[in-house]
Amino acid sequence: MGTVIITGANGSLATPAAEFLLQEHPDITAIFTVRDPSDFDVNTAHLRQILARHPSVKTSVHALDLGNLAAVQSFAEDIAKGIANAQYPPLRAIVCNAFYWNLVEGPEFTDDGYEKTFQVNHVAHASLILRLRGPLWLWRPRRKNSLEKIPPEIPPDLECLVKPPPDPADKKAALCFQRYANSKLAITSWAYALNRHLLNVGLRAPFPFPFTPIIVLTPSSWTSQDPALSHITAVAINPGNLSNSRALRTNTPGALQVAQRFVIQPFMSVLRLLSGPTMRTSRAAGEDVMKLALGTAHPGERGFFTHLKKEESSPESLDEGKQEKLWAKTLEWTKVTTGNTALKF
Repeated sequence: MGTVIITGANGSLATPAAEFLLQEHPDITAIFTVRDPSDFDVNTAHLRQILARHPSVKTSVHALDLGNLAAVQSFAEDIAKGIANAQYPPLRAIVCNAFYWNLVEGPEFTDDGYEKTFQVNHVAHASLILRLRGPLWLWRPRRKNSLEKIPPEIPPDLECLVKPPPDPADKKAALCFQRYANSKLAITSWAYALNRHLLNVGLRAPFPFPFTPIIVLTPSSWTSQDPALSHITAVAINPGNLSNSRALRTNTPGALQVAQRFVIQPFMSVLRLLSGPTMRTSRAAGEDVMKLALGTAHPGERGFFTHLKKEESSPESLDEGKQEKLWAKTLEWTKVTTGNTALKF
């Protein structure tokens, strides 16, 4: 029972995750967000074909452009009202799956004035989470990738994350990927700060609807000072290197697109032997995401996972000082205040 929200629901990982969700949990209410909800988008049309195979499950597809923070706020308000009015059951999980990258162009900016990769991958999801108050939070953070030439970092001046300077020509490719990696590092690091505020700061007021959250993204030795908040949980998952992901064909160098078609997919079994089990298909990753999201795997567990194996996230993400700076700055970027979230600051 309960409502599950998946952003970027027509993506390579999300569509098999959605199919697994509907097959294994037909009593769920599923809300899927996509940038283009029309059937002119072939990926949305594919998602609707999956939904049509499960007519008994309550599902809906919503337009949501994470490159527009006003749209994120409006969507969150609509869902909160729907739950308060019993249109939807209480939230059980939010899967922050949508992402953006561009490995061939310099910084792109949204109408909100923020660098697009960072806004879509971190700022917009943080806004959605805080405005929806109190469900499970599930992220897909980063791990070391062969495309990484400049390590991701939380810089001293956090404005550089949302308003980076133009790329020098000799570092363009490296900086393109670093912007993506920084956004994944940020959402992982921010999750630790979020948990501290949930567990130690408490609620501003009672939640406007019941909730059944699951996994907390904090070191396992931490405990809640407020029993009502100890059930608000989050888990970060590295789903692996997805051999059939459309992301490898979108805003990427031609060499990477050729490699996916003629090397990565045909020789995946060999690559798994050479690089380890993180190389796999979107279907396998999608199933793991839903198992963690709904607590059928590692129920009540806290922390970071690669696939379904508990691990420790990167040292950069565990820097508490940077976590708190990012927490405060994210509130500024999202314009979230005590008036529009259940947390108090």
